[in-house]
Amino acid sequence: MNRGRRAGGRLAALTELQMRMLAFERSWWRSPGAKEREILDTFQIPPTRYYQLLNELIDRPEAARFDPALVAGLRRRRTVRGMLRAAGGE
Repeated sequence: MNRGRRAGGRLAALTELQMRMLAFERSWWRSPGAKEREILDTFQIPPTRYYQLLNELIDRPEAARFDPALVAGLRRRRTVRGMLRAAGGE
C-alpha cells in the first residue's frame, strides 16, 4: 500500500496536527528566533523536528488539496533553500 493511502486507494485525511502546522505556516514573525520559540510553545517539539515533519507534510497530496497556495509556496521556498545550499550560499 502506498504511504498516505488507505485501503481502496483513497487518500488519507490530514491529522489535526498536520492541519495545525499548515495553519501555523500562514503566520509571520518579525524577529529572528520568534518562530522557533513559537514552535516550541505551540507544538512542544524542537524546531528541527517540526521542519522535518513539515517537509514530509508538504510532499503529501492531501496537504496540497488542503491549502494549494500555501503548500506551493512552501515547496518553492524549500527548492530555493536547497539551490542556495548547493551553491554554497546558505
